[in-house]
Amino acid sequence: MTKDNILKMVTEENIRFIRLQFTDIMGVMKNVSITADQLEKALDGELMFDGSSIEGFVRIEESDMYLIPDLETFLILPWENRGNGKTARLICDIYNSDNKPFAGSPRYALQKCLAEARELGYTMYVGPEPEFFMFQLDEYGQPTLTTNDKASYFDLPPVDKGEHARRDMVETLQGMGFEIEASHHEVAPGQHEIDFKYMEALKAADSIVTFRIVVRTVALEHGLHATFMPKPIYGIAGSGMHLHISLFKDGKNAFYDEKDPDGLSSTCRHFIAGILKHARAISAITSPTVNSYKRLVPGYEAPVYIAWSHRNRSPLIRIPARRGEGSRIEVRSPDPTCNPYLGLAVLLKAGLEGIKNKEEPPAPVEQNIYEMDLGERKINNIHSLPENLYEAVNELAEDQLIQEALGQHIYSRFRLAKIKEWENYSSRVYDWEIDEYLEKF
Repeated sequence: MTKDNILKMVTEENIRFIRLQFTDIMGVMKNVSITADQLEKALDGELMFDGSSIEGFVRIEESDMYLIPDLETFLILPWENRGNGKTARLICDIYNSDNKPFAGSPRYALQKCLAEARELGYTMYVGPEPEFFMFQLDEYGQPTLTTNDKASYFDLPPVDKGEHARRDMVETLQGMGFEIEASHHEVAPGQHEIDFKYMEALKAADSIVTFRIVVRTVALEHGLHATFMPKPIYGIAGSGMHLHISLFKDGKNAFYDEKDPDGLSSTCRHFIAGILKHARAISAITSPTVNSYKRLVPGYEAPVYIAWSHRNRSPLIRIPARRGEGSRIEVRSPDPTCNPYLGLAVLLKAGLEGIKNKEEPPAPVEQNIYEMDLGERKINNIHSLPENLYEAVNELAEDQLIQEALGQHIYSRFRLAKIKEWENYSSRVYDWEIDEYLEKF
């Protein structure tokens, strides 16, 4: 895409409004809407906004910032195609008033790590598998905890009552340029998954934040509320976002080695070792909410233990069977509340450190770790992910490499926000406590 292409398309497609989008540090999408006659000014990088009002950005005395659109992200939003004109979007990079990249931009954090990978000759590819729930709305249009069906894994209509909404999500995504590989009902009632094809990491992160908007918008058109909350209901499976990751070098998959008995290169093993080494700190970024740790418990196929395997689904990292061009690792701990720019940045940074230092991972664990007792896990040197957000944030505070991936600006503000989140959660009184203690004591 070029500036002239976009301006021509805006005229030909009768596009009246353009949403200039970016995420805050927590990964929540923000936007400034402009009219088509202001687009050229925006494309020239002349549009300013007040950054002091955005979560984790800057102080009020530093508020003037620039939105610089990434032309490759131009898309027409199909659900805003009205008779009086269409709406498009551009994802933006953020610059300070001195025309330097803003250190607090999550997209910039990922771009820095990708540049480090390029210096080593690597390009990162990512295939996400985001899961979500769909719930019914009440009479006031507010979401309930009543799922829209009682279906389970791979069920068909009429048991899967979300199939029509999911089909419309897929068609909308395809119309926006996504290559959808699969969509299906997940394990829990009302739970769904839509997988799209692997792509370069920056585009994958852009696609994840776009995907979340599409899913929630289309669900609402069907009278449903879609949520990426990891564990909205106790006692059933939670929603994850497994990330399939590979590195390419000189046009070839750097994770594949045809001479290795397992088909895995030393680069792949070093990359795995780096992620496992920093897994506890990474958890604060890839599982970033109090609720995330209600998902990361034994019994629901969510990873709890820091290990890797070729087939086993209980460890943190699994190696899918395909080899050659499709060789990859599957990181199973992230959930869809994570900011994908930050999540991919810290995973890449840790993996690259493993490559640089030629670190070796422990032996793969092929047995079900959930069935091991504490003694067996100690013998096999298998450690656990943090049990809650507070523990994860403390791990992040001790890990200089992961802090470096985020940058000091993002790290300090992210940490402060998450400590406040934990304190707010910890000071509340919940129904469980009333049920457990009110009559007993």
